[in-house]
Amino acid sequence: MSVLVLALIAGAVVGLALGSLGGGGGVLAVPALIYLLGFSPAAATTASLIIVAVTSLVSLFAHARDGHVRWRAGLLFAAAGVGPALLGGIAAGRLPGSALTVAFSVVAALAAWRMLSPHRPAQDRPVRPARAAGAGAGLGAVTGVLGVGGGFLAVPALTGVVGLRMKAAVGTGLLVVVSNSVAALATRTGTADGLDWAVIAPFAGAAILGAWDGQRLAAKVSDDRLRRVFALVLLAVAAFMLLDSLI
Repeated sequence: MSVLVLALIAGAVVGLALGSLGGGGGVLAVPALIYLLGFSPAAATTASLIIVAVTSLVSLFAHARDGHVRWRAGLLFAAAGVGPALLGGIAAGRLPGSALTVAFSVVAALAAWRMLSPHRPAQDRPVRPARAAGAGAGLGAVTGVLGVGGGFLAVPALTGVVGLRMKAAVGTGLLVVVSNSVAALATRTGTADGLDWAVIAPFAGAAILGAWDGQRLAAKVSDDRLRRVFALVLLAVAAFMLLDSLI
């Protein structure tokens, strides 16, 4: 199968995840770029941030139109995460690829476990600024180091810490993803020169189209089902990457 076809397929899957789940794009894009398209871990994390930022921005508009973005919570998260994302991006350039892979898989597994744990149904309630800012800062640091938008962690945090319903967390998570991705990219400008844009461009294009389909899918699926699907995808990716790094 040609590289172009692989890029289009992977991009469509990444877009579907971002559009329907508000995250998971980076956690899927990074392994796809490494294992399917031959990118190095460092190049894959930079390319992933570009793809996820562009796709999330497009999907954010659709969720905002449907009233599924809680702007106050999202902006608190985003503002608190900018600084840590910048510092994390600097630190990522000094870490070996194997360490990034292991860290990536562990964080993804923890997020999945949190989403699968029994909990009371989330109900939209007033945002507590301190809690939102604290979660946003931690999320920003992870975004900078691991080269993901952070939506796969923002969605569990927005449901479990802030208390948003799943659909509101999905839309709000996209706002956080865009902000964190742009902040992390600001520290990686020197790594963009060696990227293969002939692969990244079709990947991003397919992701944008997939995000529109994902947004329509999310409107037809219950919160609990979205949460379970998201968690199972994270567990599968985490297990694969951890095993690959240890073999």
